[in-house]
Amino acid sequence: MDATTTTLLLSGPLVVPCAIAGVHAYAYAGARRTSAVPRPVPLPVGAGPAENAPPPPDADATTRHASPWWGLVPPLTVLVCGALLASALPRGGALSACGGLLRADALTAWMLLVVGAVALIACAVLPSHLAGERPSARDTALLNALVQAFLGAMCLAAVTANLGVLWVAVEAATIFTAFLVGHRHTRRSVEAAWKYVVICSAGIALAFLGTVLVSYAARQAGIDEAHALDWPTLVAHADALDPSVTRLGVSLVILGFGAKAGLVPLHAWLPDAYDQAPAPVSALMSGVLLSVAFSAILRYDVIADAALGDGWTRTLLAGIALLTLALATALLLAQRDHRRMLAYSSMEHMALIALGTAIGTPLARAAVLLHIAGHGLAKAVAFCASGHVLRLTGTTLVGRVRGLLARLPWLGGTFGLAVLALLGFPPFSLFSSELGIVRAGFAAGMGWATATALPLVLIAFAALAARTARMVLGPSPAPAPAPYGAGAVWPLVLGLVACAALGVTTGPLTDLLHDAAAAIGGH
Repeated sequence: MDATTTTLLLSGPLVVPCAIAGVHAYAYAGARRTSAVPRPVPLPVGAGPAENAPPPPDADATTRHASPWWGLVPPLTVLVCGALLASALPRGGALSACGGLLRADALTAWMLLVVGAVALIACAVLPSHLAGERPSARDTALLNALVQAFLGAMCLAAVTANLGVLWVAVEAATIFTAFLVGHRHTRRSVEAAWKYVVICSAGIALAFLGTVLVSYAARQAGIDEAHALDWPTLVAHADALDPSVTRLGVSLVILGFGAKAGLVPLHAWLPDAYDQAPAPVSALMSGVLLSVAFSAILRYDVIADAALGDGWTRTLLAGIALLTLALATALLLAQRDHRRMLAYSSMEHMALIALGTAIGTPLARAAVLLHIAGHGLAKAVAFCASGHVLRLTGTTLVGRVRGLLARLPWLGGTFGLAVLALLGFPPFSLFSSELGIVRAGFAAGMGWATATALPLVLIAFAALAARTARMVLGPSPAPAPAPYGAGAVWPLVLGLVACAALGVTTGPLTDLLHDAAAAIGGH
């Protein structure tokens, strides 16, 4: 592949979302100058039917607020670039551009496919979501601009080879998502946004300090300043890094990026943010933000294993994983809000991903990457469906939602199937990935951690299944509403089909999955 094509494929996932974000930002500025219509009264979420219920949509609102379908161009661009990079990568090799600042290996291509697939679902559902909430034209433009800017930041984090730029991209995503969480301008959404900013800023500060320490260790090892945070260079010279400095730096990075990934101890932002953010934004945060943040941990884990051996990060990640899993399970048992229920489910799955990373064998790493993809797809469908549930019933309380399958079969079916996928039922890919993590754990001598995790997973399984059954099954408490547009249905069906297909076979992605697992090192 020539240099120009490589540059286009690596820069396309960044440039296209940022260009579309710029178009929406221009529309926002124009609407702000010309609009004389006062801001509509915001719609609080999560309290009860009368307080929650969005007004019924009408045809004019759908036309006025629907995002143009070229909003799907950025996620499709990310998918196409990821697929072309995957096909062009030499086995076990990488492609680079812009003086090595942008770099694609198998892990990069895998993450671009995950980001593009999840973003396609969320961006496709966004028009019907906006039609239901009926925000002003100014707020619509701002929401679309922030969503596309967030997507660009996540793609930058996936394709950069510089760990400093990786930190900047994740910090930029924090800023964009803070405004997205507070989009409704209610008291609860603003509180959730501030909580998100404070906790994630603490996490990102820890990650920054850890990055500085890793850079210091690289300079002390004789690596020149221009390459002190270059990931391939650090991996190649990891055995020369000072062990004490590297241990402290990597530990801070794991804690810092772990905050963005929903891992303890800096996890408390997650349920409030997911509860208050618009449903497609919650889908993006769960399927993209958590996945990309954890991919940063995977990058640092390769350096730590080469510099320190696998004992330190294995112990640290296993401890964090079990603590997160125990906390998520306890909170799921007491949960009565279906949006928060999905948030704690995200914590549970990120804990399983952290456990698989701690196990560290090639099978475990491949299962981790498959789990990241399956969780992103299933959680995107679940959150987008939960937004339609809120629109239909006017509440996020589990006890007030009944008979979804009888009242609106496509909605009850997609929400129920998404939860079944999250529970690890075959043929969905989470069944294969969880089975792979368990097998690898016992085979790698980490039976103690795997045996501790299994009963916690079973308890979380029971809690999630019982609450979802109460929502989906039973007689319909109200007449069926008017039919939804096709734009509300096909993205959810597409996500479920993709998740099931990955569970049956990885097909043309098999070599990519194995190469990506090798890129993050099985020990």
